[in-house]
Amino acid sequence: MATKNGPGTGVASRKHTQESFEQAPMYVAVMTYLGFGIVTLFGYFRDFLRAVGLEKCHLAQEREEQKDFVPLYQDFENFYTRNLYMRVRDNWNRPVCSLPGPVFDLMERVSDDYNWTFRFTGRTLHNVINMGSYNYLGFAENNADFLQTVADKVNQYGASVCSTRQEIGNLSIHEELEQLVANFLGVEASMTYGMGFATNSMNIPALVGKGCLILSDELNHTSLILGARLSGATIRVFKHNNMHSLEKMLKEAVCSGQPRTHRPWKKILIMVEGIYSMEGSVVRLPDIIALKKKYKAYLYLDEAHSIGAVGRSGRGVTELFNVHPADVDVMMGTFTKSFGAAGGYIAGKKDLVDYLRCHSHSAVYSSAMSPPVTEQIIRAMKCIMGKDGSTEGIRRIRQLAENTRYFRARLKEMGFIIYGNDDSPVVPVLLYMPGKVVAFAREMLERKIGVVVVGFPATPITEARARFCVSAAHTRDMLNQVLHHMNEVGDALCLKFSRRKYSSRPDLCDEADFELDS
Repeated sequence: MATKNGPGTGVASRKHTQESFEQAPMYVAVMTYLGFGIVTLFGYFRDFLRAVGLEKCHLAQEREEQKDFVPLYQDFENFYTRNLYMRVRDNWNRPVCSLPGPVFDLMERVSDDYNWTFRFTGRTLHNVINMGSYNYLGFAENNADFLQTVADKVNQYGASVCSTRQEIGNLSIHEELEQLVANFLGVEASMTYGMGFATNSMNIPALVGKGCLILSDELNHTSLILGARLSGATIRVFKHNNMHSLEKMLKEAVCSGQPRTHRPWKKILIMVEGIYSMEGSVVRLPDIIALKKKYKAYLYLDEAHSIGAVGRSGRGVTELFNVHPADVDVMMGTFTKSFGAAGGYIAGKKDLVDYLRCHSHSAVYSSAMSPPVTEQIIRAMKCIMGKDGSTEGIRRIRQLAENTRYFRARLKEMGFIIYGNDDSPVVPVLLYMPGKVVAFAREMLERKIGVVVVGFPATPITEARARFCVSAAHTRDMLNQVLHHMNEVGDALCLKFSRRKYSSRPDLCDEADFELDS
């Protein structure tokens, strides 16, 4: 990406902001609502049969001696799970019995009671193409040569520290990792945590509290939402990637202050993600930074899906948009995706990190990161940075970008509606109707392709989808095989809803994206 364009300006930044969110034809929305209406009616009918004893009830229920207690299980709240999700539960939680790399093996299971319980058949489905894991750079691998340093650390430190870092769980490799993360991101300091979800949910309450305002993107991850709620701060939600909505809230917050008292907010924190995991969209970072500076707010950036996956050298959306990392007050990310490990980090100014070491519940009370996991992250990050003496890291980053562009372009050619940014390895394919979601997942598994399907309430009721995750470990033959079956299943199930026409010879990758600074 050419640096002459400057931070957040010019063609180099603008070309990454174009995203596709094509609307489905009206008949698709009508049929989707009709489908949900039918299954809901049947759900009420089945609940009636259970109530009168004509159908066995498999639900968790209060014991007879607890009938005078306040109910622990709310019957109506479980209506959706009981009558809709349970009928299609076989499409989730499938047991994997091999390395979850670009291909994996699945244990076959069947149900004799409409998915309330499962039993294994003893048969294994081999070499299923994995299109659902966040293994963006292919570091979920079992190459003995690559993992030798990880094995050495197991021999040296064992599998667990069994203590918090503030007590006797602080190892030299933990400090090495934190320095490496800071260098990789181009910031002063960083702190690592053993769990990615807790990195958000436990650190946000340490940063803001009562009298503070959080402006949160409407599509933020549950961990961000939970952290915001636990903080006790006032939360206001702005429309996804909508700068007009965000600026309106910022202007109102600065002008009006807190409700009733109208005192100024102690802090205003904008919370966004780098890549949104359900939409495949990329944050409009330069615009948000401009608003943050204009209204003197703070910015919390969650790069769980973008760190390692975008940018010419894998440094995330700050590199993708050519903005300075110092413009982001709190940089958060996880090691569970691009690095093939576990845990997360908070990075930024040294004062911020030092404060969190003492005030973050995740830092004070959680066990230190496992030594072999720590070494795996160090190994992967050094590979990405080229510090292992090879070009394997940059090769994987380029391969991911090429695979992403190719896969997205081919799906568009076929006539599928896909969401998100062309740079995003998260590729949502819209399926809409509940019956088609189930049929699609089952049919793809029959063809030895593992996919993740998502519906309400994780998505809007009319926007159920299959979420593909592209990896650098996917070969072109693997992607072509997936695309071939997608084309056939799309025709068989009538899933090609797009009314747009796309070129059959797209530009798959811009070599300028990978030109390194001299």
